[in-house]
Amino acid sequence: MRKQASTHQIEIQIDEQFQGRVQPEPLQQAAMATLAHQEVVGACELAVVITDDEALHELNLRYRHVDEPTDVLAFPNETRGPFVNAPGLPRYLGDVIISLPRAEAQAGEAGHDLLTELQLLVVHGILHLLGHDDIVDEKRARMWAAQSAILSSLGVEARLPEW
Repeated sequence: MRKQASTHQIEIQIDEQFQGRVQPEPLQQAAMATLAHQEVVGACELAVVITDDEALHELNLRYRHVDEPTDVLAFPNETRGPFVNAPGLPRYLGDVIISLPRAEAQAGEAGHDLLTELQLLVVHGILHLLGHDDIVDEKRARMWAAQSAILSSLGVEARLPEW
Protein backbone atom coordinates (compact mmCIF):
# COMPACT_ATOMS: atom_id res chain seq x y z
CA MET A 1 0.00 0.00 0.00
CA ARG A 2 1.54 3.31 -1.03
CA LYS A 3 0.12 6.67 -0.15
CA GLN A 4 1.39 10.12 -0.92
CA ALA A 5 0.93 13.16 1.24
CA SER A 6 2.70 16.34 0.19
CA THR A 7 6.00 15.21 -1.29
CA HIS A 8 6.66 12.16 0.86
CA GLN A 9 5.70 8.60 0.03
CA ILE A 10 5.39 6.11 2.86
CA GLU A 11 4.91 2.44 2.07
CA ILE A 12 3.44 0.40 4.92
CA GLN A 13 3.87 -3.36 4.57
CA ILE A 14 2.12 -5.62 7.06
CA ASP A 15 2.90 -9.33 7.07
CA GLU A 16 -0.09 -11.42 6.05
CA GLN A 17 -0.26 -13.05 9.50
CA PHE A 18 -0.91 -9.62 11.05
CA GLN A 19 -3.41 -8.31 8.50
CA GLY A 20 -6.49 -7.01 10.27
CA ARG A 21 -4.64 -6.53 13.56
CA VAL A 22 -2.77 -3.43 12.40
CA GLN A 23 -4.21 -0.54 10.44
CA PRO A 24 -1.68 1.25 8.24
CA GLU A 25 -3.15 4.79 8.52
CA PRO A 26 -1.94 5.60 12.06
CA LEU A 27 1.52 4.32 11.16
CA GLN A 28 1.49 6.50 8.05
CA GLN A 29 0.47 9.48 10.19
CA ALA A 30 3.32 8.81 12.62
CA ALA A 31 5.78 8.65 9.73
CA MET A 32 4.51 11.87 8.18
CA ALA A 33 4.56 13.66 11.55
CA THR A 34 8.18 12.59 12.04
CA LEU A 35 9.23 13.90 8.62
CA ALA A 36 7.38 17.17 9.26
CA HIS A 37 8.87 17.61 12.75
CA GLN A 38 12.35 16.98 11.39
CA GLU A 39 11.69 19.43 8.56
CA VAL A 40 12.65 16.97 5.83
CA VAL A 41 12.61 18.98 2.62
CA GLY A 42 12.23 17.59 -0.85
CA ALA A 43 10.38 14.49 -1.87
CA CYS A 44 11.38 11.32 -0.05
CA GLU A 45 10.24 7.73 0.27
CA LEU A 46 10.57 5.13 2.99
CA ALA A 47 9.10 1.78 3.90
CA VAL A 48 7.74 0.57 7.24
CA VAL A 49 7.46 -3.21 7.56
CA ILE A 50 5.50 -4.94 10.34
CA THR A 51 6.72 -8.51 10.72
CA ASP A 52 7.58 -11.10 13.38
CA ASP A 53 10.34 -11.88 15.89
CA GLU A 54 11.92 -14.44 13.59
CA ALA A 55 12.52 -11.89 10.83
CA LEU A 56 13.93 -9.31 13.28
CA HIS A 57 16.12 -11.97 14.89
CA GLU A 58 17.57 -12.91 11.52
CA LEU A 59 18.18 -9.28 10.50
CA ASN A 60 19.65 -8.42 13.91
CA LEU A 61 22.06 -11.35 13.65
CA ARG A 62 23.02 -10.66 10.04
CA TYR A 63 23.55 -6.91 10.29
CA ARG A 64 24.30 -6.23 13.96
CA HIS A 65 25.74 -9.62 15.01
CA VAL A 66 23.25 -9.77 17.89
CA ASP A 67 21.71 -13.23 18.25
CA GLU A 68 18.24 -12.24 19.48
CA PRO A 69 15.12 -10.52 18.22
CA THR A 70 14.65 -6.79 18.72
CA ASP A 71 11.73 -4.38 18.47
CA VAL A 72 12.80 -2.16 15.57
CA LEU A 73 15.63 -1.92 13.07
CA ALA A 74 16.29 0.98 10.73
CA PHE A 75 18.19 0.51 7.50
CA PRO A 76 19.15 3.86 5.97
CA ASN A 77 19.54 3.87 2.21
CA GLU A 78 23.30 3.87 1.89
CA THR A 79 23.44 1.78 -1.26
CA ARG A 80 23.59 4.58 -3.81
CA GLY A 81 27.02 5.83 -2.75
CA PRO A 82 28.09 8.92 -4.67
CA PHE A 83 25.18 8.65 -7.10
CA VAL A 84 22.38 11.19 -7.06
CA ASN A 85 18.70 10.57 -7.66
CA ALA A 86 17.30 11.21 -11.09
CA PRO A 87 15.65 14.63 -11.30
CA GLY A 88 12.03 14.57 -10.16
CA LEU A 89 12.34 11.28 -8.27
CA PRO A 90 12.08 11.25 -4.47
CA ARG A 91 15.13 10.23 -2.46
CA TYR A 92 14.80 6.91 -0.68
CA LEU A 93 15.46 7.27 3.07
CA GLY A 94 15.41 3.56 3.89
CA ASP A 95 13.42 0.89 5.71
CA VAL A 96 12.04 0.58 9.23
CA ILE A 97 11.36 -3.03 10.26
CA ILE A 98 9.22 -3.65 13.36
CA SER A 99 8.45 -6.87 15.26
CA LEU A 100 4.76 -6.99 16.15
CA PRO A 101 5.22 -9.60 18.92
CA ARG A 102 8.00 -7.48 20.48
CA ALA A 103 5.80 -4.37 20.19
CA GLU A 104 2.94 -6.21 21.94
CA ALA A 105 5.20 -7.26 24.81
CA GLN A 106 6.63 -3.76 25.21
CA ALA A 107 3.18 -2.18 25.08
CA GLY A 108 2.10 -4.42 27.97
CA GLU A 109 5.23 -3.57 29.97
CA ALA A 110 4.75 0.17 29.35
CA GLY A 111 1.03 0.09 30.10
CA HIS A 112 -0.19 1.44 26.79
CA ASP A 113 -1.86 -0.18 23.77
CA LEU A 114 -0.26 -1.86 20.77
CA LEU A 115 -1.04 1.00 18.38
CA THR A 116 0.76 3.48 20.66
CA GLU A 117 3.80 1.22 20.77
CA LEU A 118 3.80 0.77 16.98
CA GLN A 119 3.58 4.53 16.46
CA LEU A 120 6.46 5.02 18.90
CA LEU A 121 8.55 2.45 17.02
CA VAL A 122 7.76 4.05 13.65
CA VAL A 123 8.88 7.44 14.96
CA HIS A 124 11.97 5.91 16.59
CA GLY A 125 12.97 4.05 13.44
CA ILE A 126 12.53 7.05 11.16
CA LEU A 127 14.57 9.23 13.51
CA HIS A 128 17.35 6.66 13.11
CA LEU A 129 16.98 6.87 9.31
CA LEU A 130 17.44 10.62 9.64
CA GLY A 131 20.67 10.21 11.61
CA HIS A 132 19.55 10.31 15.25
CA ASP A 133 21.45 8.11 17.68
CA ASP A 134 20.41 6.74 21.05
CA ILE A 135 23.69 5.23 22.24
CA VAL A 136 25.28 8.34 23.81
CA ASP A 137 23.27 9.94 26.65
CA GLU A 138 23.27 13.46 25.17
CA LYS A 139 22.13 12.27 21.75
CA ARG A 140 19.56 9.95 23.32
CA ALA A 141 18.07 12.86 25.24
CA ARG A 142 17.65 14.80 21.98
CA MET A 143 16.12 11.77 20.26
CA TRP A 144 13.73 11.11 23.15
CA ALA A 145 12.68 14.78 23.17
CA ALA A 146 11.97 14.60 19.42
CA GLN A 147 9.98 11.36 19.89
CA SER A 148 7.92 12.92 22.69
CA ALA A 149 7.19 16.06 20.65
CA ILE A 150 6.16 14.05 17.58
CA LEU A 151 3.92 11.67 19.52
CA SER A 152 2.41 14.58 21.41
CA SER A 153 1.59 16.31 18.09
CA LEU A 154 -0.37 13.16 17.19
CA GLY A 155 -2.17 13.11 20.55
CA VAL A 156 -0.34 9.88 21.47
CA GLU A 157 0.69 9.37 25.08
CA ALA A 158 3.48 6.81 25.20
CA ARG A 159 5.63 5.88 28.15
CA LEU A 160 9.17 5.93 26.81
CA PRO A 161 11.57 3.31 28.17
CA GLU A 162 14.13 4.35 30.77
CA TRP A 163 17.68 3.91 29.48
